[in-house]
Amino acid sequence: NVLRKLNKKKDSIESYKEAIKIKPNFAQAYKNLGSIFKEINVINDSIKNYEEAIKIDPLYLDALVDLGNILQEKGEIVAALNHFIKVLKIKYNFKNLLGFFAHVKLKICQWEEIDKILEDIEKKVAEKKQITQPWVFLTYNDSPKLQKITSEVWANKGTGSLKVNPYKFETTQKNKKIKIGYFSCDFHNHATSLLMANLFELHDRSKFEIIGFNIGRKIEDDMYKRVNSAFDKFFNLEDKSDSEIRNFSRTQNINIAVDLKGYTKNNRFEIFKERCAPIQINYLGYPGTLGSDCMDYIIADKILIPKESQKYYSEKIIYLPDSFQVNDSIKTMTKEFSREELGLPKDKFIFCSFNATFKILPKTFDVWMNMLKKVENSVLWLLIDTEEAKKNLILEAKKRGISDERIIFAKRLPFDEHISRLRLGDLFVDTFPCTGHTTCSDALRAGLPVITLQGNSFAGRVSSSLLHVLDLKELITTNIEQYENLAIELASNKIHMQSIRSRLNENLKIKPLFDCKKFTTNLEKAYLEVHRLYYQNNKVDNIEV
Repeated sequence: NVLRKLNKKKDSIESYKEAIKIKPNFAQAYKNLGSIFKEINVINDSIKNYEEAIKIDPLYLDALVDLGNILQEKGEIVAALNHFIKVLKIKYNFKNLLGFFAHVKLKICQWEEIDKILEDIEKKVAEKKQITQPWVFLTYNDSPKLQKITSEVWANKGTGSLKVNPYKFETTQKNKKIKIGYFSCDFHNHATSLLMANLFELHDRSKFEIIGFNIGRKIEDDMYKRVNSAFDKFFNLEDKSDSEIRNFSRTQNINIAVDLKGYTKNNRFEIFKERCAPIQINYLGYPGTLGSDCMDYIIADKILIPKESQKYYSEKIIYLPDSFQVNDSIKTMTKEFSREELGLPKDKFIFCSFNATFKILPKTFDVWMNMLKKVENSVLWLLIDTEEAKKNLILEAKKRGISDERIIFAKRLPFDEHISRLRLGDLFVDTFPCTGHTTCSDALRAGLPVITLQGNSFAGRVSSSLLHVLDLKELITTNIEQYENLAIELASNKIHMQSIRSRLNENLKIKPLFDCKKFTTNLEKAYLEVHRLYYQNNKVDNIEV
């Protein structure tokens, strides 16, 4: 366990195996092997060891839940659900289980009793129970107050306190340039890098030194090469422990550490708990508060976090003038598709939503089916990853009186082809309460209008933020009735729909949503200001650029 904590994974594996030689029925050693093989992405060995632990101890709840999670990541959703159901029958309130269970059900659009489950989760979150991961919770709950509680409970896990004893940094600036460290395990073909690569390239090297800390697996694709070359220094630190990375960051004299992961998959938040830099910022990867004293700022805009919502954030707010979301200026659409090529009808109105299936809640689907009923010559185009989700959505559509030929399923494509095909849709209908993020900006980049229902939380207001920048506020609704009526009105009025589309395409040329150079300049102003506040006044405060 100590070797594992030190990130010496090969040595740790050998120690666990040695323990099993000494005690062949040592369930915990098998479970720990399962965990470490998952960390190094040796999935079949991970599953095999979890199964061995459960064979020895059929009531080993941690092993059952972990095995369920790895099966769902592998795409074996039904098997994952069965594991979660076993544990629910033994201990309904087992830590984080209900959140995992709800997330897997939503991934395959299996909605039986889902409203009751989500209500149970909300109630237990309000009681400050460790019942769900923060990221899972914000995909189906729109309360910034409850999201903060979830993050605080998660931040508190294993430390005994939200308060940390931070490392004491000097308050005099010794670097000739401000050193910015970006920390992520997504420096490869991932949404984070697709959005941020151009930013790394455009940073002003006369004022800033830009350093990349890769804290996950090294995946040497084209995006990795581009990002690697964009940094002044780039370090692959997968094999280092959290404390080693933290100490290494300190030796690099980083002024500002930017965590691009938050509480999303494969994060290493422990790096920041005792501070790897005097100023620490939560940005982009996690759309909400991290609920911990160690993170000084969150980057947002006035749509995402209105003044009255500041109390739900443990961080101070950096307000950027346009949208918080960075976008690469130089993405291209390389392929022209026809509707026929993609199995789309030539002469029908195409409602489109390519958001993740776990964001499609029954109330969202109810509205979409009403839209199809009221706009007869229309279809719904969805991006679906699993056969289970397809079958379940077809069943749910039929329950609502809509035949299966009116729902068309798309598969994943390479990024440039994905953007190109979006142009074939007529109207992107957003999910709620968790809206599209990168998916929304992809649709807008392709010239596809998006309608959204603006929620209360950060994750529920991202699409609104993007539409504000493009001066398309009339596509933002504030309740379900408005959302449904607007979608039907646009689908039924070709002239209005065409004027919206024309204005979107015109505004793409003149508004700053995809102007990465302007975004970089504004972000650098924010960095200069938080740096000034720290080194002149030893202070953290909300700022507006």
